[in-house]
Amino acid sequence: MPLPIRNLGIVGLGKMGADLAKNALAHGFAVAGTDTHDVAPDLKQAGFKFAADLKQLAALLPRPRFVLLYVPAGPPVDGVLAQLASILEPGDIVADGGNSYWGDSIRRHARLKEKQIHFIDAGTSGGPGGALEGACFMLGGEAEPVAAVEPILRKLAVEGGYVHAGGPGAGHFTKLVHNGIEFAMLQAIGEGVDLLEQYREKLPVADVLSCWRHGSVIRSWLVDLMEKMYRERGGLAGTPSYIDDTGEVNWLVDDALHMEVAIPVITQSVIQLIASRDATHNAARAIDQMRHGFGGHPYGKDAGVAHERHTGRIGGFVGNGGDAS
Repeated sequence: MPLPIRNLGIVGLGKMGADLAKNALAHGFAVAGTDTHDVAPDLKQAGFKFAADLKQLAALLPRPRFVLLYVPAGPPVDGVLAQLASILEPGDIVADGGNSYWGDSIRRHARLKEKQIHFIDAGTSGGPGGALEGACFMLGGEAEPVAAVEPILRKLAVEGGYVHAGGPGAGHFTKLVHNGIEFAMLQAIGEGVDLLEQYREKLPVADVLSCWRHGSVIRSWLVDLMEKMYRERGGLAGTPSYIDDTGEVNWLVDDALHMEVAIPVITQSVIQLIASRDATHNAARAIDQMRHGFGGHPYGKDAGVAHERHTGRIGGFVGNGGDAS
């Protein structure tokens, strides 16, 4: 297989695909791509070649072709791969850069291998900013096609942000684990900010976050983003509490159960995310009914119960403005 590959085809020109195309063009690679919508004029002005369909895209790429997918996980990936399987030729390489399930990637690799087309699962992190300025790639696949695309992907990656994690499926599995860790970190930071907000006196929360960014053991890009967004939005009050997601970390929790690996923190972060969507709080209502039934506990807020909750412990916690006992 001739090296290095210097032509890149991209299917799916949303934020990730379009920014990765700009990144590749800036590094001197020839880039063509296709989507159901046209691309921004500045991308074409930079030398990007827009293809009307997959067949035209294949015609724009020299062999061995390298086609990178950034389409939604699930049936859309299978649909594109089915079309490419009838268009591409033996030795061509397809990489799925989306958040596909690793088991699906193993299946897709086997199906394309029957046609002698190489398949790589290319877990990608860093968001649109990373796609534009330097992404983080986690690859799964056979050694030969991975070696063929490694030079171009290393150029598109941030320094150190590239790994061939293993065989088919390993790239998307490591990206899935990454997403689980991300959920847990988001939950921990969110809970920490909530604690800062609930302190007995008003704290300069944004300044505390800024401090944490410099030299603390929890300094991270997520803490950077937390400070930035907290300042931009003037705190938390104007932000909805409903959290949506596309469900990938649910797959990881299911995998962990089958693997008999305990991931309580990641699992709890998923549960908390789901709980944010409960506008009716039926579980809480059911608990209220049972508590009233066995102990006569009042429904809803009760000043007497609240007083007992805040005064029942002697010593220890110093409440909102109170003194230590």
